[in-house]
Amino acid sequence: MIPKKRADGIFPYISTAAYAERLADAVENTCAEVGVTPPPREAIIEGLASALGDTEIKKLTASQRGKKVLAPNVYRTVQTGEDKVLLLSCDVHGAGIAPWDLNDRTAGAWTPPNEGAMGRVRELVAAEFAVERADKDAKLAEMERDARRRSGDDEPHAAAALAAADDKHRAALKVAREARRDWDRLLSSLGNRRPRPLVQPAERDGRPVAAFVLAPQPQEVAVHLQRYAVENLRRVGRRRGYDLVESLVASGQLSRGMCVLQQWRIQQPDEQVTKLWRMVAVTANNRALARLDIYGVRAEHLVTGMPQSLWPMPNENSDPPLLLLNLREILNRISFTLNAARAGEDAGQELPANRAAKITTVPTDIVIGCSDPAALEHVLRTLNVDDHLRGIQPYDEDARLIALWAILVDAYVTDRQLVPALSDAFPGARAADQLDVDGVRAALTANGPLDPLAPLLPLEEVPAPAALRDIAIRSITALIFPALPEASATTGRRQVRDTGPYWPIVRGALQEPAWSQIRTKAAMARTRLWSAAVAQLFLQRGNILSATGLFGVSDVKEGARQDPRSVRTLILKAEAGDAAAWSALVDRIVPNLIHAPEPLITPGQGSEAGNLRKGVRRSPSSAVAALKMAFTLGAPTVTRDLLIAFAKTILAHPDAYSAPQPPDGTTPLCYGEQSWNPENRTPIVPGMVLVPDSEGSPTAFVVDKAWFDETFPPDMPHVSNAAEDEEDGYDEEDSQHHGRTENIIPESRMRAAETVAADPRAQLTDLRRELPARIEVVAGMYEHAVQSADALLADFETARQLRIRLEEQPLSADQRIEWMERLTKARSAAEASVAALQQVEGVILQL
Repeated sequence: MIPKKRADGIFPYISTAAYAERLADAVENTCAEVGVTPPPREAIIEGLASALGDTEIKKLTASQRGKKVLAPNVYRTVQTGEDKVLLLSCDVHGAGIAPWDLNDRTAGAWTPPNEGAMGRVRELVAAEFAVERADKDAKLAEMERDARRRSGDDEPHAAAALAAADDKHRAALKVAREARRDWDRLLSSLGNRRPRPLVQPAERDGRPVAAFVLAPQPQEVAVHLQRYAVENLRRVGRRRGYDLVESLVASGQLSRGMCVLQQWRIQQPDEQVTKLWRMVAVTANNRALARLDIYGVRAEHLVTGMPQSLWPMPNENSDPPLLLLNLREILNRISFTLNAARAGEDAGQELPANRAAKITTVPTDIVIGCSDPAALEHVLRTLNVDDHLRGIQPYDEDARLIALWAILVDAYVTDRQLVPALSDAFPGARAADQLDVDGVRAALTANGPLDPLAPLLPLEEVPAPAALRDIAIRSITALIFPALPEASATTGRRQVRDTGPYWPIVRGALQEPAWSQIRTKAAMARTRLWSAAVAQLFLQRGNILSATGLFGVSDVKEGARQDPRSVRTLILKAEAGDAAAWSALVDRIVPNLIHAPEPLITPGQGSEAGNLRKGVRRSPSSAVAALKMAFTLGAPTVTRDLLIAFAKTILAHPDAYSAPQPPDGTTPLCYGEQSWNPENRTPIVPGMVLVPDSEGSPTAFVVDKAWFDETFPPDMPHVSNAAEDEEDGYDEEDSQHHGRTENIIPESRMRAAETVAADPRAQLTDLRRELPARIEVVAGMYEHAVQSADALLADFETARQLRIRLEEQPLSADQRIEWMERLTKARSAAEASVAALQQVEGVILQL
């Protein structure tokens, strides 16, 4: 509550509710004239007008034919591709804008929105409170013990009291250690990051409007996430070459930032939801945070509720539990306090009242309309990326690569080549022509769920999380390393290489040299881009350099050729003994090996010495080659059952919601930490997998790099074939960086000599193990054939009905005869295969 006699000064007081209503009318009428969708009316009143001075709204509005509109000189439209955004230019209270959680400079500090991870955040917050209480109890117990020691009393009961105090202190320390360990375990389960708050377009009458809303959050979780966002924003800001706070104090804010209206939904203990509209900085996030520091305002208080005790009014009793939710009241209290402080006799230059003198208001562009509100988040992300990539401030490598990946996907969308590129990469997709471009773009950039990628799955594949993640990784690979058309036969004349429709898009977005000038440097840059793009799909994020060497120059120049089969098919083929399928399956699980709670593939660079080091130093390509060769080398400790079980669990680990539990009920332990001190052992968290035994059954140990390097050592014998390397386009310069074909041994190179007779009993055992998987493969093929025949019948029936409706001429007799002959051959082959299956049924009875 503001006193009737307000302290005069330079800090503005917020306009009244009547002027806020006039501004809302003016915004809605102007948006109708321009042809864009405005924000909700309550957002304009509570989030925008509540941060403008009492004279500012008068400058913004005008009357036109009896209705309120915005003055012509205070708004402008910005065209971004096919979308149009309406911006309002005005001066906003210096403490009225909060930093945006979605700032792209801190993209690497967040994981994709996930309900399961958000539940762990709630547990993490509770664990933080438990750690604080345990530390406080331990400190009090220590003070009590020290007081007993200083008493110097020789009475018998004094010694007993000292011993009791000492026992109490040790027990308190034990509780504090256990609380800290629980907190570490929860933090590790989140990948030492936090899930990004889920932002959705605000809705009015079921239609999206030009504002955002956050998913409901408990008060303590909202405060925790806002503090985490501010902490990471400060971290990236430390690389600036000057002090931003002191710059704002000395010179004020010289350039405009951009803001958007966003609603926080805070769940109260009584299950009621408090809705708070605020302005968040799309650009100039660091300046917004620096202004709050100068004012002495914490960002979490601005967006979740300001404690009344921090900004009390004269003759007002302090009530610490009371939270101020109305932005108008918060800013008026700040202005009143600072104006009164400037008028006081003891107003020093270091007080916020004087330090904030040049940022009492700041020039800002505010989003008040959009032609496509559903795409507003993407538009603002693009503006945020452009503002930073073209800036002069340092950019974290992870965040820069994530921004470049978003630019590359946008380039495919702009050229209308995203759907064709994915259709070419997935020839067996069930409905590639039904892809939702916006949904696919959000999925590939980790800004939305992976469900829009389901049309790329084959008909026999269930849209499970692991299958969708595999589709996303293959899509990223296809877009970064697009396949080129086959080169024409070489002649003596110089030819221009046809790079196809997709390669120029990648070259333009990444600003690479011409195709003929591609060298190792470009291959390494694209590999890092691929690694950063893939890392966004995982909760546990490994080092992006762990993919070094997995792609080479030929992958950039000719495209990374991927096996078109699904993961389910590859597993069945590998169970049936297909070494080529296992090699392709290893390529699919490489990202899972990198991005795990216990990474199995690391960069293999720098100093890795130390008592707590696991495994050995090795390059990523060495780890991949050893895992591929283990399938056919026939080592006694590495069976195919072990390999298949390992691959299945690794593929499923990112979706685990609970820590692994051994079958015998014992406490799991990392394989390489058996001799470690229990206090130094790694907490067992969701996403870890248990070591399989030779029969594929889980054991009591957790897979880590020590087990991986011991099971698949870097000195595993292998054979190279220089002739095939040369045929694949190898040269001496590329051999060190061509990871997709380096040290990969085809099936023909892995067989034993034909002169060595196989053991019939061992051969029978192997066949009995492989035959069930081969039955599954054949059943899957027949299921796919039946579905394809049904789809073919439906297409022909549709074509027949359309021909009759349009009264078109029938096809020529020759064309119809040709098609019928091909179908007759296919039907004859199917009938012959049925006879073969009947013979197999008879043979099964004799096994």
